[in-house]
Amino acid sequence: MSDILAQFEWNEEEYAKNLLKRFSLDSTKEARTPLSTTTKLSKDNASKSVDAKNYRIMIGSLLYLTASRPNIMYSVGLYTWFQAYPRESHLHAVKRIIKYIKGTVDHGIRYDKETGSELIGYSDAEMGGKC
Repeated sequence: MSDILAQFEWNEEEYAKNLLKRFSLDSTKEARTPLSTTTKLSKDNASKSVDAKNYRIMIGSLLYLTASRPNIMYSVGLYTWFQAYPRESHLHAVKRIIKYIKGTVDHGIRYDKETGSELIGYSDAEMGGKC
């Protein structure tokens, strides 16, 4: 049984490298953060439309990666909103997330049932004293 499971073991690092190749971003410079601090999130009706199918493929590939990469979950989630009518600025932002992955290709969380590790999370329920 373990031999069968080993065939299906998900190699996140390999998936991330293939993602870079798939979208021809493997030879570009990596991004230090998944989101730009200066970019404003908007519908951006002023710029050109882009291929919605390709945009959705990129978003879907990134969503699959968020299972073990919570550091990109927020930024990917933001740009899922624009899947129906993506613009050049949205595509540029999604490509930035992929470029960020290039620099962090060996990061992630590995879920392994044999280790017996327990995942514990904490939340600031007060939201930093703003309640």
